[in-house]
Amino acid sequence: MVLPTFAAWAAMYGKVYNGDEAQREAIYNANVEWIEANNVDGTLGLSPFMDIPREEFNAERLSLKPSEKSNVMPYLGRFEATGADTPDEIDWSQKGAVSPVKNQGSCGSCWAFSTVGSLEGRAQIATGKLQQFSEQQFVDCDKGFGDLGCNGGLMDQAFTYLMQSKGACTEESYGYKGRGASCQIDSCTIGLPASQVTGYKDVDGNEQALQEAVAEGPVSVAVEADTVFQFYFGGIVKTNFCGAKLDHGVLAVGYGEQNGDKYWKVKNSWGKSWGESGYIRLLKGKGGKGQCGILSGPPSYPVISSSVTV
Repeated sequence: MVLPTFAAWAAMYGKVYNGDEAQREAIYNANVEWIEANNVDGTLGLSPFMDIPREEFNAERLSLKPSEKSNVMPYLGRFEATGADTPDEIDWSQKGAVSPVKNQGSCGSCWAFSTVGSLEGRAQIATGKLQQFSEQQFVDCDKGFGDLGCNGGLMDQAFTYLMQSKGACTEESYGYKGRGASCQIDSCTIGLPASQVTGYKDVDGNEQALQEAVAEGPVSVAVEADTVFQFYFGGIVKTNFCGAKLDHGVLAVGYGEQNGDKYWKVKNSWGKSWGESGYIRLLKGKGGKGQCGILSGPPSYPVISSSVTV
């Protein structure tokens, strides 16, 4: 791929600068050089973030904060592979269980978007109704379980917060601001009562277990995104640039195969203009901790009943 000039790229993405255009152009050109030197699998290219230094980008958007979990309620144990038959491919974004791609902006709230994505998907599968829940609720209200709003958090901790709250607010009643604010749960509309969430499960760190879990519904996963993600354009990421230094929460929504390469389909929270309309595909079957560490978080998902538990 021949990348455009800075001016053409800026026009393409509607960029407006206030006196720092020359500085941003220099950053853009440096990033283009890095892409051209490192695009070994052909997945790097046009991105809305090419005028941002990698250090600045990573500090703003990669905010997963793994911690040692106590594995007490609402932890429901590990999901382990059983050898059950699963579809050869599945895509929950085409089956009505995934909301439109959202954008976290420069707030380090990836963990909240991953949490909400698995809540939305698992609730749709349990009830037949897809609702959009509020990431802002987690940014503002989840304060006592290790999560830090725009400064990072962890999906399992967010599931724990949810179960002692009233439940998940709807996106419509508690919209995203991209910054921390005071908690507004008392005035929001609850779309998913906490009593309908019985807990969460971690997924064993192997390909078969994650495949079986994703075959049942979307799964929150953690990845190392500090290398290829910023400039991802499309295709299946096969590079060894990313390891398992987990720094970003995303959502596994399916898996499949293209031209003999198996992949995980992953929903990100950087808007539709990034990647494959907001999604990225990561090599499946790599073994170990998985491509970009996708198996090592560990992956997790909420367990949701079809009706409110009294």
